[in-house]
Amino acid sequence: MSRTPLVLLSALLLAACAACSGGSASSGDDAGGDIAKVLDLKSAFGQEFKVSTVDPTGVDPRLLAPQALPPGIRFDPPACGKFATGLQVPPGLKGNMAAVTAEGAGNRFIAIAVETSEAVPLPEPGPDCQKVAFAGTGARGLVEVAEAPAIDGVRTTGTHRVVQTVVNGKPASGELYNYVATFGSFLVIVTANPLVVPNQPVVPVDTKRARDLVVAAVEDVRGA
Repeated sequence: MSRTPLVLLSALLLAACAACSGGSASSGDDAGGDIAKVLDLKSAFGQEFKVSTVDPTGVDPRLLAPQALPPGIRFDPPACGKFATGLQVPPGLKGNMAAVTAEGAGNRFIAIAVETSEAVPLPEPGPDCQKVAFAGTGARGLVEVAEAPAIDGVRTTGTHRVVQTVVNGKPASGELYNYVATFGSFLVIVTANPLVVPNQPVVPVDTKRARDLVVAAVEDVRGA
């Protein structure tokens, strides 16, 4: 994986909830929780991590926006464009969020807890959309289903997204793992991507740690 410019990484992170894909599923419509409890994840990271937090605040609407892709983008399989583009948010959706960001050991992890005014439906990729390639002017990539943790009473999803593009005339690529857990009007979103450190090799994403963070965040928010 080549160096990831900030603009590309930002685009990937804004797509954090934009390609939620199939995982385990169960009901949880009557679930309650406290999004501020996601901040307890700070203790999950050692001294080698730089940790920052966002106290509960109004949700950034871009967090739940569909993935923005260049005009004329082509999908393979063609019928899987909806999955690759992202979830559809109900009109007028409002909510609050809290977040923890940790950087260290070659990775960046972001855990976000969101409480919305109504439940957000997650798209099902189906058997034909487990891996979707896309290509267009100046960009190409892949969105594929990733293993998600199974949590009782919670629907969980996971995706792996890779984007290749050209920035300032030079090829660049970015990678993002995205995990979502939903119960009632609550969402827990965990993203993980490799850090780019000059003169050091890129460290593979610790997907097990990311999945463990999903489980821990759900437990904290639900008060389990």
